[in-house]
Amino acid sequence: MSEPDQFNLGVVNDAIAGVIPDREMVAWRDQTWTYAEIGERSKRFASFLHAQGLGCHTERGDLAGHEVGQDLLGIYGYNSNQWLEAMLGSFKARVAPFNVNYRYVRDELRYLLSDAGATAMVYQGMFAPLLAEVRDELSELRLLIQIDDGSGNALLDGAIDFEDALAQGSPDGPPVVPSPDDLYVLYTGGTTGMPKGVLWRQHDIFMSAMGGRTVGTWDELGSYDELRAKVAASGGGAIMILPPLMHGAAQWGAFAASTGGMTLVFPGRVEGMDPVDVLRTIERRQVSVLMAVGDAVARPLVDELEGGDYDISSLFALANGGAALTAAIKERFIEQQPGLLIIDGVGSSETGAQMSHISTKGAVDTGTFSPNAQTAVVKADLSGLETEGHADPGWLAQRGLVPLGYKGDADKTARTFPVIDGTRYAIPGDRAELLTGGDIKL
Repeated sequence: MSEPDQFNLGVVNDAIAGVIPDREMVAWRDQTWTYAEIGERSKRFASFLHAQGLGCHTERGDLAGHEVGQDLLGIYGYNSNQWLEAMLGSFKARVAPFNVNYRYVRDELRYLLSDAGATAMVYQGMFAPLLAEVRDELSELRLLIQIDDGSGNALLDGAIDFEDALAQGSPDGPPVVPSPDDLYVLYTGGTTGMPKGVLWRQHDIFMSAMGGRTVGTWDELGSYDELRAKVAASGGGAIMILPPLMHGAAQWGAFAASTGGMTLVFPGRVEGMDPVDVLRTIERRQVSVLMAVGDAVARPLVDELEGGDYDISSLFALANGGAALTAAIKERFIEQQPGLLIIDGVGSSETGAQMSHISTKGAVDTGTFSPNAQTAVVKADLSGLETEGHADPGWLAQRGLVPLGYKGDADKTARTFPVIDGTRYAIPGDRAELLTGGDIKL
């Protein structure tokens, strides 16, 4: 029996585009881009990066878990087709893209880019002035690619326009072979200290959170042929990506949706949330899944929905992650769309997707979840695993496919990814209780 395939995120995208080239992959405002178009544009971007000398310089087998052997490219902007193209193109060039929080002020931005050792940046023109303030303090930053967003800001000195970069790149992609060992880098928001770069093997994050397995059943794809068959059989549909792509939840949701052949829909306004714009876009694009992040996003939407005249009959599910969605808000949404499924997902930058819960009409709950087979609750003193029904909460943990470590920090890596009874766990700091029957309460 042959071994299961190991997956690379760039190769996954090419495989999907090969099956459904003419299906719309991205819809934003009045424009759409097919899977083939996004695939070609990302390959052009990859070719451009490779021509600038960016890529993989040291293979994974020669590095410790907290070390990096690839060039890192920051993506600094609001949701757009270019955000996705830059991420996918980086994967295809064996460059490791990472998320840049567009809310950061000068010192935060400087710290993040310095910690990452960023070689390149893709950024929207509106952020050019702030980037200009810190670029001279970043000795490794040598390639700037600016997205024209209509802000009127001129190219920074030495920068190239994003579309000009694509025009210089080959549609065939660069002459490199992406590896499952190539990095997926996700910077934490710094809520538990300074931002930290979480380093994942691409195969591991694909399986953990980006479409390699089905949330709920947790069945894993075993080969690219299985992926192609899944995509070919998919009915499509549209998912609205409300959270910013600078957060892992949005990246994971977008990538997982693409393995189901879905269209990724952005609302017209991406700089912030306009409930009217969101609901009208759901109507116009016939959105079937809406991604939300807790009450802060969901409450203004349901307030507007209750007071306005909107047709959300296309909406099949509301997928929530990153913050709690209270039972009262869930019930109000279901009252507006009685057949709606509300899917809560639990996970973190250091664990991937761990648990889920589905609320339906008459069966609404918040805070208790069904875990996957690799999720556990570790005792508070890290001496072993908790048993069902134990009164005292322990630490929510993940084993199996977990990150390699934190970029450049062996000590934090050892603390967050301890070995317990011979097994390596990710324990980012959430308290949890293992209930009788196997469910977990946060």
